[in-house]
Amino acid sequence: MALSRRLATGLGVAAATTLAAVAAAPPTVGAAPDPDHAAAARAAASWLADEFTDGVLPSPFNPEAGDWGLTIDGLLALSATGVDPSTRQAATAQVAANVRAYNSWDNWSTEDVTDGGATAKLLYAASAANADPTDFGGYDLRAETLSLIAGADTDHQRGRLSNRPRAQAGLAPSNTFDQSFAVLGLTRSGGVPQDVVDFLIRQQCAAGGFRLYPDTADGPSPSCDDQPDAALDVDSTAMAVQALLSAAEDGAADAADAAAAGADWLVSQQHTDGSFAGSGPTAGKNSNSTGLAGQALAAAGRDPEATEAAVALAALQVTGANGGAAAAEAGAIAYNAEGLAAVVENGLGDGSRDEWRRATAQALLGLAQVPLGRIGLDPPPTGQPTPTGTASPTASPTASGSPTPTGTATASPTPSATGTAPSEPPAASPTASAPVTPTPTTSSPGGLPTTGAAITSYVLLAVLLLGGGVGLLILGRRRAN
Repeated sequence: MALSRRLATGLGVAAATTLAAVAAAPPTVGAAPDPDHAAAARAAASWLADEFTDGVLPSPFNPEAGDWGLTIDGLLALSATGVDPSTRQAATAQVAANVRAYNSWDNWSTEDVTDGGATAKLLYAASAANADPTDFGGYDLRAETLSLIAGADTDHQRGRLSNRPRAQAGLAPSNTFDQSFAVLGLTRSGGVPQDVVDFLIRQQCAAGGFRLYPDTADGPSPSCDDQPDAALDVDSTAMAVQALLSAAEDGAADAADAAAAGADWLVSQQHTDGSFAGSGPTAGKNSNSTGLAGQALAAAGRDPEATEAAVALAALQVTGANGGAAAAEAGAIAYNAEGLAAVVENGLGDGSRDEWRRATAQALLGLAQVPLGRIGLDPPPTGQPTPTGTASPTASPTASGSPTPTGTATASPTPSATGTAPSEPPAASPTASAPVTPTPTTSSPGGLPTTGAAITSYVLLAVLLLGGGVGLLILGRRRAN
């Protein structure tokens, strides 16, 4: 009898503990995207794949050079959709062979300066491409990123990603994009220190949105709420929400609540046509901001709003039906309605391709709806290809009134996910590719939704309860005998 009671008590405690763990696990991903939107994402990625040359996307300043931040964006886009494994492998190998061309200032300014934002983005990209982030092109990117985190002696800057050496490079170049990549990369490569998450959370104002820059004219401010004129930014908030959701899965304190508040703020910023606008030079409605925000809303489980964002993005995509003079560019996504109208009438010239590459790489993430924290881990969404002539609607979103950017997105104060280091020409072709495991190109049969809820805990609970029942039954029979 005593043994039976102890066993029953132990099973009850274990079951309760398991149930508590299951209940506490943060959700990560909502339903799969609409099949037409998944197909549109794959079409966009296919167009983008054709823009690569030997695994590199070119710099707008020198077409013969590689833009490593943009190349990483393209690599992430291809990984999120499962498109063109050979180009993904080539891009991964090229990025690995040019780590220092991207994350140092050696080729254009002061030597021996390491750029924190570029290093964190490389760490994340290596993890998302299923390469080894501790030996990527011969560099341990996880150790390097951790070495760039400000310590306790920096007061309210503790946990901030910075450049090295700080005395020469300063903290100022680090922004919320960079910090988000640090959280994502560290989470994906073995765990993120709480200080790094806490610094990101301090960039969130009480309204829920995140500021882009922690710095003011008087120096770094302790938090977003300590800066009276802090400008909340859609792009930065979308990045932070996804980073915090990933950190919450890793067990970081307060990350899930901050991510939920950020998602609420994003919903409040969505226009009636589903689109989003950035801040500063990107203040008009645009596909870059809409793509990131839609991806973040999908990650946070805000499926209706994520679908509305995808509808707005699909309206900016060139198709065989609406392409006009640019019909041969089917799949590409315009930065805004004016940009789409211009290429439909005049075609897509070489001088505008850089803008379209950047817009497409970021926008298609809002169509694919694979969160940054899950790229390379979850099977890419699939859908039946939309027949030519019945694809995305030709109606364009309401004109934003903001000028279409003519240069690279990295030149604007609000960065796209292209990093902070200038473009440099690629080094000699690598002799060995970085270890890469291609992202699966198909999902489960029938394109079943990816809910993001891991079933491991449920299976454990079922086995525990079943085993406990069998054990009690055996003990009961022995006692009766």
